[in-house]
Amino acid sequence: MNIKQFRYSADNLGYVVYGNKSAMAIDGGAVSNILSFINQSNLELKYVANTHTHLDHTVGNQSLLKQTDAEFLDISTLLKKETVEIDGEKIGTLHTPGHTPDSICFYFDNILVSGDTIFNGKIGRCFTGDIKAFYKAIKTIMAFPENTIIYAGHDYVEEYIEFARSLDPDNEHLDPYLQAYDPDHVFATLEDEMRVDPFLRFNDEKIISILKKRDLPVKTEYDRWKSMLSLM
Repeated sequence: MNIKQFRYSADNLGYVVYGNKSAMAIDGGAVSNILSFINQSNLELKYVANTHTHLDHTVGNQSLLKQTDAEFLDISTLLKKETVEIDGEKIGTLHTPGHTPDSICFYFDNILVSGDTIFNGKIGRCFTGDIKAFYKAIKTIMAFPENTIIYAGHDYVEEYIEFARSLDPDNEHLDPYLQAYDPDHVFATLEDEMRVDPFLRFNDEKIISILKKRDLPVKTEYDRWKSMLSLM
């Protein structure tokens, strides 16, 4: 199974996941570029899907559906099915509420398409206000293998690494992370994310120390999670 990233608007990132013959568009706002890629690669666009239903992620759906014979898979259908099959290979779906109630991630091989649940450099914002559900979602992602490649819904890398630096200026992993950043292909491993993203480091002694200095609760893991979210 393969993945191709497409940038659209200012910082949105969409994807085509594909096999030898068929493909699925995820957050397919880059309609013309996606269709060019599909045609040039002699692929059939079989499905159109989204990581969540914010307009900037669904904006390409209708155009892709009108110009192809693809089937739209809404999020409730995806969660019921649990997997999507492309050329005999399965793509899993994972409910990760927090940014929105309907947020999901797609995963296959060592790849996680995370939408706005987790970005490269920082987690997403919990617009639902349900920080417990978001905590569970993030903990689920953190349990994936360290070599999992995170493909996010936006490119905020430079901004978010500078935020991480403002919080923990001595973090030796920040400069190498930023040096590896390529705006034409935005990704990082989960291992790297857990080194640089302070919102994934709520059990790190350095982060705990920072929270203590700010008189924020640190007694339990969930306390530390809530304290970190208060810094957003």
